[in-house]
Order: sequence, then structure tokens, then C-alpha cells
Amino acid sequence: MTATTLKTVIGVMGPGKLDPASASDREILTSAYALGQEIAREGWVLLTGGRAAGVMEEASRGANEAGGIVLGILPDADTVNCSSFVSIAVPTAMGSARNNINILASHVVVTCGMGAGTASEAALAIKAGKNVIMLHPGDSAAAFFLELAAGQVKVAENVTSTVALIKSKLNLNG
Repeated sequence: MTATTLKTVIGVMGPGKLDPASASDREILTSAYALGQEIAREGWVLLTGGRAAGVMEEASRGANEAGGIVLGILPDADTVNCSSFVSIAVPTAMGSARNNINILASHVVVTCGMGAGTASEAALAIKAGKNVIMLHPGDSAAAFFLELAAGQVKVAENVTSTVALIKSKLNLNG
């Protein structure tokens, strides 16, 4: 049997409830889609919360349409609410407790937007010693998390700088 090289997993966490009619929410959704595309183009696996909602749906759609692998860690016991863009669905029946799986299975965690669930994932990532990159966190959330864990948390300006930060955290800038 030959050894297998493990894939790099990039977790993208963000709100499931966003309003596409809102300019700020639309910007978050657009960034999530573009981020999913870039993660796929880099050959990384995208990990999301797996649902057909908000950031999870758009990041999954972007990665899927760019030919990437999308791993969805679902809160439910089944795949009823799973995004159609997920390649591998993992129903957990754990509700929000599945957030810990999202974090522990990711090499780098990216938050795109901010909500209560996203904040819990960022906090779990910090607690687990993971690097966190925040895109569109909002000023107060950015200030809080930077104060909490300045060495582990970086705020990105856009999708391009997010990918550059991911590479630096993975030591791929060469």
C-alpha cells in the first residue's frame, strides 16, 4: 500500500442568514463565492457547515463550479438541508456542537461575515490554536478577536489578500 498525501482543508465559516437585497450582505456572499473558487483553484478542500444557506452555500457553489472538493459538516442527522454543491456530506446530528468538528478538521479557518455561530467558530479556532483569517468581520468583531488573539487572527481586505494570508499560514509563500 502506498502512502497518501493528505489534502489541505480550508474552513470557511459565515452566517447562514444573509439578505441578498442588503449591499453589505451581498458583498459578503460575493466574497464567499469568490473565496470558494480560489480555494478550489489552489487545490485545497473547502470545508463549510454544509447547509444550503448564506456563506456556506455561496462558498460551496464557488468551489464546486471551479472543480473543487467541498466537505460539508452538517448539524443535522440527515442531508435534507445540505447544499447541492457539497461533494462529501457528513451528517452529525450534533447541532451547533458540530462547529468544533469544522474547526478541528480545518488547517486554516476563514470567517466571511460575522454572526453568533461564526463568532463561536472563531473562538473555538483560537482555543484550538488554529489560525483565523477574517474577511468582512465588522469593526467591533475585528477589534474583539484581534485583542483576544492578535497572533492568531488576521483581518483580510479582500479575497486576494485572504488567499495570500492562507498561503502564509500554510508556509506556501516561497
